[in-house]
Amino acid sequence: MYIIVFVTVPNPVEAENISKKIIENKLAACVSIIRDVTSIYTWKNEIERSSECLLIIKTLEGKYNELEKTIVENHSYEIPEIISVKLNTGYDKYLNWISESLER
Repeated sequence: MYIIVFVTVPNPVEAENISKKIIENKLAACVSIIRDVTSIYTWKNEIERSSECLLIIKTLEGKYNELEKTIVENHSYEIPEIISVKLNTGYDKYLNWISESLER
């Protein structure tokens, strides 16, 4: 099963560092980094506003546990956002590329 994992990070340097580790360890076929995401959330009973980067990670469900571990070990947040969604469908050639990338 193909999944997309979303992770927010505090800055572009951390986004690049985590993304590189993910790809080097073949935990995902691709990580897209979106800069300048504004997040508004409750943290320790306060409403917070942060400028963050969003990682969009394309991978296989079987890679999730190791991927999560790698993110947590390299993330500066006390509780990082790490959420995944299953893909219902997608362009077959792209999905095949994900599988092939993770087999190499």
